Amino acid sequence: MVFGFDDGQLKILLVKRGLEPEINKWCLMGGFVGAEETPDDAANHVLKKLTGLEGVYLEQLRVYGEPKRDPIERTLSVGYFALIDIQKYKTQLIDNYQAEWFLISDMPKLIFDHNKMVSDARKALRYKASLHPILFEMLPKKFTIPQLQTLFEQVNDTKVDTGNFSRKITSTGLLIKLEEKDKSSSKKGAYYFKLDKKKYAANSHTFLSLIPSLKP
Repeated sequence: MVFGFDDGQLKILLVKRGLEPEINKWCLMGGFVGAEETPDDAANHVLKKLTGLEGVYLEQLRVYGEPKRDPIERTLSVGYFALIDIQKYKTQLIDNYQAEWFLISDMPKLIFDHNKMVSDARKALRYKASLHPILFEMLPKKFTIPQLQTLFEQVNDTKVDTGNFSRKITSTGLLIKLEEKDKSSSKKGAYYFKLDKKKYAANSHTFLSLIPSLKP
């Protein structure tokens, strides 16, 4: 499954199933593992084949193997989730691959156990994001503090105090302030920042105080 962040909203990329059963119903992207492939190899080739994407953040979630999850035959699925900057790929994905972005809050009912996969992925994303800078994969290279706060709130399904968030995030020393401002929302504007990845690698624990206590 592919997650992205756009216009202040967490979104997921869906396609319509091309075979029976449940043909033409919304589902997650998927494919088969080749005889000479590892699950990771297959996940990368399926992602590239169906979306054209490669070199993006991709992580294995878990194995889904309930005996009757597929009404036709016994099927095991290895779930993965990818994180991308929608603006970088939006036209490519929609125009070339007939995929469609949906708000997580307004996602249609999916086939089989795909809704559970999405729920599991969201929980894993919340937990992993409290330990590692993976949410920045969904932001452009330069972003504002309000954009970062909105993304954190969307992923964690919570609201945080704007002043406290800004103070905490800037006090970590992990963001580099740029001279340029985003004035699309106000005349005063908001400064752009970028992530200092080298400092983050050595001090990832400093982000933990920003995130509510979460469990995988």
